[in-house]
Amino acid sequence: MPGDYSLSDVLERIYTNQLALEAALMELTLRVEQEGSPEVGENIRRALETIGENAGHIKQGLAKLKGSSLG
Repeated sequence: MPGDYSLSDVLERIYTNQLALEAALMELTLRVEQEGSPEVGENIRRALETIGENAGHIKQGLAKLKGSSLG
């Protein structure tokens, strides 16, 4: 049914949004660093590391969720 959204579909979109936000933040980080604020850039990079680590866990969870719904 077109109106139904599975949990894995919703989580996949959240994951995709997270990747897009990560990319946008990296673009802003590069700009901030070019403008002469390396300390701000470093703070953002630390936050991006957390986002990247969590993205890996989310991706693995999605794969597991999709695998369990198949079998």
